[in-house]
Amino acid sequence: MTAETKSQVTTVYQVTGMTCGHCEGAVTDEISGIEGVVSVQATAATGQVTVVSGAPLNEAAVRAAVDEAGYELTGQA
Repeated sequence: MTAETKSQVTTVYQVTGMTCGHCEGAVTDEISGIEGVVSVQATAATGQVTVVSGAPLNEAAVRAAVDEAGYELTGQA
């Protein structure tokens, strides 16, 4: 799911493997390092990660960040 508002894009990704607050923090930290990311909200209970960015993100960059955190991006929610 992607929504665009006044120069910001919100995209929701589905990530597998997150089970706790530490997992959420690891994914949030890695995705926050991508250029253009404004905010990240990871929710272990649903496996969803909501990313707000200044422009649409390259999904490969998001996938690499999630992999670096030790989880798997399965695609957009």
